[in-house]
Amino acid sequence: MFMADIAGVRVLYTGDYSREEDCHLCAAEILQFSLYFNSEKMAKTIRRLAEKTPEVGETVSGFLVKKAFTYQIMALDDLHVFSQLSTENISQRITIAYSGAFGVLKHRLKQIFESVESLPDEESEGPAFRVHERLTVKYESEKHISLHWRSDPISDMVSDSVIISILLILITSYC
Repeated sequence: MFMADIAGVRVLYTGDYSREEDCHLCAAEILQFSLYFNSEKMAKTIRRLAEKTPEVGETVSGFLVKKAFTYQIMALDDLHVFSQLSTENISQRITIAYSGAFGVLKHRLKQIFESVESLPDEESEGPAFRVHERLTVKYESEKHISLHWRSDPISDMVSDSVIISILLILITSYC
C-alpha cells in the first residue's frame, strides 16, 4: 500500500497482487490516524535477583532474557532453570619446555606485567607465582613449567602474553 500524488490529488493505492482488481481511494475517503509507540522497556528481575529490592540508582547485574515480548533479568545461576542453556567453567593448563632459571622468568614477567606475586609453597606444591591474579605459573621440573588459568577473555589474553614472553626468553637465551 502506498500514497501517490497525481495532479494535486492524493490517491491511496492498495494493490495486494491478488486476482482482485486494484482499489484506488481518493484522499477524502482516507481516514487520518496516528500511531504512538511507547519506547520504554520494562524488565522484571526474577529468582535470586528478585530476593532483594534494589535502591534507586543501584546497578543490577545479570542476564537480560527476552521471551515472548517480555524481558527478564536473572542471575547466572538461574539461567539453566529458565532456558536450555547451561554454563561451565573451563580450567586450562599448558606445559612448556623451559630449562632456564625460574627466578629469571619471574623477573622478566615483572618487567612486563604490573602484578606478579609469589604463591606460598603449600598452596602450589613448589615454586609458583600468579600473574594479574588470573594465571598461575608453576615450576614442574628442571625442564618444564606449567601455566594454569580459568578460561575467560581477559585470562586468555594474559596467558597468551605470558606464553609469548616465555618463548621470547627461550629464543633470546639460545642466541
